[in-house]
Amino acid sequence: MARSLVTGGDGFIGSLLTRALLARGDRVRVLDRQSSGTGMLSVHGIEGEVELINGSVDDPTAVRGAVEDADSVFHLAAETLVGRAAEDPSGTFRANVTGTWNVLEACREAGTAAVVVASSDKAYGPSAVLPYTEDMPLRPASPYEASKAAADVLARSYWTAWGLPVAVTRFANVYGGGDLNRSRLVPELFGAVLEGRPAEIRSDGTPERDYLHVSDAVGAYLAVEAAVAEGAARGEALNAGTGKPCSVADLVDLVGDVTGTEIETTFHDREEAGGEIDRQFVDGSKLTGMTGFSPSTGLEEGLEEAFDWYGEQLGTARAERPAVRSTTD
Repeated sequence: MARSLVTGGDGFIGSLLTRALLARGDRVRVLDRQSSGTGMLSVHGIEGEVELINGSVDDPTAVRGAVEDADSVFHLAAETLVGRAAEDPSGTFRANVTGTWNVLEACREAGTAAVVVASSDKAYGPSAVLPYTEDMPLRPASPYEASKAAADVLARSYWTAWGLPVAVTRFANVYGGGDLNRSRLVPELFGAVLEGRPAEIRSDGTPERDYLHVSDAVGAYLAVEAAVAEGAARGEALNAGTGKPCSVADLVDLVGDVTGTEIETTFHDREEAGGEIDRQFVDGSKLTGMTGFSPSTGLEEGLEEAFDWYGEQLGTARAERPAVRSTTD
């Protein structure tokens, strides 16, 4: 039976990746700073099925212990919020750069068979040329972008320098049921709808993003891991996204359609977004050509899934929620 390690596996994406690894029969170890019973593994009811290590990736001893005897390592642990990164750049670099270095060193020493490091489309930085393709230079313009770009380059260097079988993933904005961070747009919109309050939008509504459903993010991680294990993706960077940008204002309208609600919004000046890139979307054709994987969940379908999940978590049964408008209305 294969053993997999997921750093950050008690969070939004990591917990769902962990669930998928359990479903395929892996023994799964999770390294996360969450205390037992407080994270998403508990919410999903799978905490008892994993070996959970409460520790941080900036602790090399904890990392070495977690990596030991793992066949595959998925490194997702990071500071993921742009605003918090701007407020605490030193902490962000400890988590995203030093933490990644600790994981890579431990994998190199242990001879791990496949390593997947979560980078981000933010590593590209602002660009007038879109969509992002993997051969474009990384030009970060904020602490968060710089931390992800540094971790990205560092990870790929371990293939060329030491032959570590590693690839990095540059995903678009991941959304879906399981994300409880209200500083992100989708959780904030559904929280506002289900709690009957205005939604706080940290922009003027014009920024555009590529939205990748969490089920597709999990599928992409597994596809990249398989490609690394087979030798095809070693040292590579791979985008995953729909390639279809959607503005903040259009997403607000689409959530309104899915929920049958006229969403009251409070928009803010663009400067209040704290260094967010104005327009982003990715070309995922390299990943598709290498692995055969491509996202399969449309934005409206993914938002409907999220609506169901948030309704259940907030204790609001479907029958008690607003009726969903027909798309033909």
